[in-house]
Amino acid sequence: MCDTCGCGTESHHHHHDTEHGHDHTHDHEQGHSHPHDHRHDHAQAETTVALREKILSKNDTLAEKNRAWLDERGVVAVNLISAPGSGKTLLLEITLERLRERIGCAVITGDQQTDNDARRLAGKGAPVRQIETISACHLEAERVGELLPEVVTPDVKLLFIENVGNLVCPTAFDLGEHFKIALLSVTEGEDKPVKYPALFSQAPVVVITKTDLLPHLDFDMTRCREYLRKIHPGIYTFELSAKSGEGIDRWIEYLAGLTG
Repeated sequence: MCDTCGCGTESHHHHHDTEHGHDHTHDHEQGHSHPHDHRHDHAQAETTVALREKILSKNDTLAEKNRAWLDERGVVAVNLISAPGSGKTLLLEITLERLRERIGCAVITGDQQTDNDARRLAGKGAPVRQIETISACHLEAERVGELLPEVVTPDVKLLFIENVGNLVCPTAFDLGEHFKIALLSVTEGEDKPVKYPALFSQAPVVVITKTDLLPHLDFDMTRCREYLRKIHPGIYTFELSAKSGEGIDRWIEYLAGLTG
């Protein structure tokens, strides 16, 4: 459960038995029955929605402040969103190494627990800061904003925000980035774009990772491209392997060109 966006709460995922064709009454020993009064359930659901909208509204205001702060300093920020195990951190390691002599980079990385990713990214020539989200399944604009003055040193022009591994909740929370980049591993299946259309419709760029594994999988790349174009016509796609190096050059040149 996330204690800030409400996902995983009973009210968020509640389904009445009547939706499943059950006669939702209680039989009593006296032989009569009565339906449940679900008014309290509806009220709880409405309260959850109202709270979520309030949280998102506050988050969006802070995100705009973050974006303005970055714009004043000529920094481009990208929000990397993917499922756990997509290869985000390995790709980021190689990206920082390759861009080290070309452009000033910085990283804010989020994880529910542990600083494993932050330690992996340290020593790559870029300032790195970790946000441990504990029970939250996404980063928020407020905590990102608190770290901006620390991580964005005067020479930084490109900020990578590595979000918590999750395809749903991080999509709803603007962090002040200039755009989202979705990552999709070939081990996840080609239908992820149609299963999670919110992310892939918002992200103008998608990186399909772990292409070195394609010979060992049933992943249908042609169908994946079709799904992506269906969800987001004109989406810009990279197909690469951080392990073998295939496709990395094109990715690096794209990033280097983002800041002019």
